[in-house]
Amino acid sequence: MQIFYAPDITGYTYVLDENESRHSVRVLRLKKGSPVRLIDGRGNMYEGVITDPDFRRCVIGIKSVVENFGKRDYRLHIGISPVKNHERFEWFVEKSVEIGIDEITPLICRHTEKSSIKSARVRNIIIAAMKQSIKAENTALNEPCLFNDFINYGHKGELMIAYCDQKIAGSKISDVYSKGRDAVILIGPEGDFTEDEINSAISRGFRAVNLGNSRLRTETAGIVACHSVYFLNL
Repeated sequence: MQIFYAPDITGYTYVLDENESRHSVRVLRLKKGSPVRLIDGRGNMYEGVITDPDFRRCVIGIKSVVENFGKRDYRLHIGISPVKNHERFEWFVEKSVEIGIDEITPLICRHTEKSSIKSARVRNIIIAAMKQSIKAENTALNEPCLFNDFINYGHKGELMIAYCDQKIAGSKISDVYSKGRDAVILIGPEGDFTEDEINSAISRGFRAVNLGNSRLRTETAGIVACHSVYFLNL
């Protein structure tokens, strides 16, 4: 069943914008009476049918709504360094949203090579991944944040920093994280966190964790961390 993003939905009808209307009528060939779903990014899933398949303003009648659709028992926030290749960072965003993540903060570290991201494009990727994976809760994309500002923010839940430096002992995520707990995980740049950054995070309550023996790319490490928390909550 086709899913549309409707962040401004109210009442019992919803009108798709012109682009979505054209796509639904001209491309998908949806007709009057075709069942569809709407998600509002606030956790609600709406069941509806097309009542007026106009390719300029397709109207959907709402039949029912499920609140807190697919709501998880935990929240996951990953602070991750942007990488030089925008597409690799965007791949992380897409896959982590599909798996399940609540908040993403681009983290500017000592070894970060590129501090900017294409925010508008990334938000569109988040919406597309939400629809593809049938999620009703929007993933927050924060503005890029300096490492020291992030660790001093006062985050709640299990705080972790993942790294490659073998000189600093780290635990497995499964030894640190408890099912149902909120989690905040830091993922460093391709040059890794500096020793000072790791020690600073630890001094502020973050626990050092490793993601296995393989040296992972930044975006891969982010996916491994995201899936680890997801798996531990099954």
